[in-house]
Amino acid sequence: MNALLYLVFGLLFGLGLAISGMTDPQKVLGFLDLFGEWDPTLIFVMASGVGITMLAYYFIFKRSPILADDFTLPNTKAIDKKLIAGAVLFGIGWGLYGYCPGPAIAAMSYLNTDTFIFVAAMLCGIGIQHWQAKRQDQE
Repeated sequence: MNALLYLVFGLLFGLGLAISGMTDPQKVLGFLDLFGEWDPTLIFVMASGVGITMLAYYFIFKRSPILADDFTLPNTKAIDKKLIAGAVLFGIGWGLYGYCPGPAIAAMSYLNTDTFIFVAAMLCGIGIQHWQAKRQDQE
């Protein structure tokens, strides 16, 4: 039953990404082009996401989870090399192609070859990171 709920939530999230234009890399790249033909419309998408998240955090954490035993949140506040490197890589990928992971996966429904290549490269990067982390743990 949980898997079905996760699928529904994922489809709803993907639909929201498509409706908002986040699955269109040209729109995202236009938003990132501050010194060219800047397209500010995604500010409203981001502000809505941040606002809803803030409200959700306020109300949801007063309750117990529906699909889990407890809420799991990061407990570290350290800014280390791995965090900075990950943020830089994320930003480079986003700036080069106009996708971050969620919209890229949602955009696969358009059957665009470039999107499949991007997602494959993203999955390779995730695999390399997991392999590297395991290697470091063994040392």
